[in-house]
Amino acid sequence: MEACSIPEQVIQPLLLASDSSHSLEECLQFLIEASKTDCGRSDLASKADILPSILALLQLLPYPSSRHHLNLSLKVLRNLCAGETRNQEAFVDRNGSLVISELLDSAIEDVETVRLGLQVLANVVVMGENRQRDVWLRFFPERFLAISQLRRRETCDPLCMILYVCLDGSSSSSEITCSDDGLNIIAETVRTSSSEDYWLKLLVSRLCVEGDCFPGLFSKLGHKDSTFTSEHTFLLSMLSDIANERLKEVSIPKDTAHFVLGLLSQSVEVFDFVSGERSELPTGSAVIDVMGYSLVVIRDACAGRSIQQLKNDSGGGNVDMLLSSGLIEFLLGLLRKLEPPTTIKKALKQSPTSSSSGNPCPYRGFRRDIVAVIGNCAYRRKEVQDEIRERDGLFLMLQQCVTDDENPFLREWGLWCVRNLLEGNEENQKVVAELEMQGSVDVPQLREIGLRVEIDPITSRPKLVNDTT
Repeated sequence: MEACSIPEQVIQPLLLASDSSHSLEECLQFLIEASKTDCGRSDLASKADILPSILALLQLLPYPSSRHHLNLSLKVLRNLCAGETRNQEAFVDRNGSLVISELLDSAIEDVETVRLGLQVLANVVVMGENRQRDVWLRFFPERFLAISQLRRRETCDPLCMILYVCLDGSSSSSEITCSDDGLNIIAETVRTSSSEDYWLKLLVSRLCVEGDCFPGLFSKLGHKDSTFTSEHTFLLSMLSDIANERLKEVSIPKDTAHFVLGLLSQSVEVFDFVSGERSELPTGSAVIDVMGYSLVVIRDACAGRSIQQLKNDSGGGNVDMLLSSGLIEFLLGLLRKLEPPTTIKKALKQSPTSSSSGNPCPYRGFRRDIVAVIGNCAYRRKEVQDEIRERDGLFLMLQQCVTDDENPFLREWGLWCVRNLLEGNEENQKVVAELEMQGSVDVPQLREIGLRVEIDPITSRPKLVNDTT
């Protein structure tokens, strides 16, 4: 379409601004370049009829016959609204979101046009709640869902940005997004992304770490023919990364922690434990990855609390909830079913009277992650220290203070765990001292956590004391 076929009141301001007299193409290309800079956008914003003319052009040009010029017009509009308040206000005042929504309705399968339209909206919503509300009311949920169902990375990133900014600016939008309609949209974005895109990760953090949408979102990603899917593992891996990165800032909601414990139990139940992947997470096996990431999430849910927080925690946080759900018994049971660490296994092979048996670790680091969870739970918690002793778990935990080819840093986590089990607990110290004196265990690593065995001169029984040598 040439400039002469467009109403004069629409095309004239654009021609004047671009010093072009004939070609719509040249006019739009000039405006795209001019609006790339702050100075250029400000200058065009001072010409009050530029943005309204672009919006009018988007309504006049037919799709798909004028697709090229429509996309050029969207690029101009996108640039004009990038950080320029006057243009953003004009966009809202002139029902810009209505114009964009009508165009995208007709071009919903055109990835490039949809992407450009979303970029326009993204540049508008970043500048305040009024602009966010305008876009939200126009697009949620039907249009956002239709866009998410394109399942294209090019449209997923700007869509996630718009959703996140709207959620961050309005508590009501956040509540609506955790509804069935909202979770359907977020589930589609998770299915689309194969990596942790910046805006998707922020969105998941907002909804699943700061909010309590994780159980509902996880359920949306299921398939009838499989217990766990690659989308499940991707979402869990994001939750794991976010929880670890924000360890000191925020704790995942109780419902989420309880749900993840259920996932761990379910994955253990369906996995045969006959053979492992022998690789670190992610392994490519959905059930193993769900098992592993669930453990890591629980590990971090049980960590990151200061001594003062522990003293003040009378409401029972994630750890108390997980402990009351049988976490320690469950984890000790898993450890007992595993074959010994490689250091112990090699020693047993050299003994004519000993043999080793058990299941291999499902993935590289599985044993370490179990020990890490137990160690975090035992920190300054006498009830956990006592439970492990009462379940005959001290000897088992002492066996984890060794190197293991299949579990990097097992020794370090084992020492951390044993330190926490012994700290301030005379009963546990007595049991460990007697085990070492009997020759049941040889734990030179006790010195590394500042302890040694000596005979009490009064009772003539072994005891652990601080090693000051």
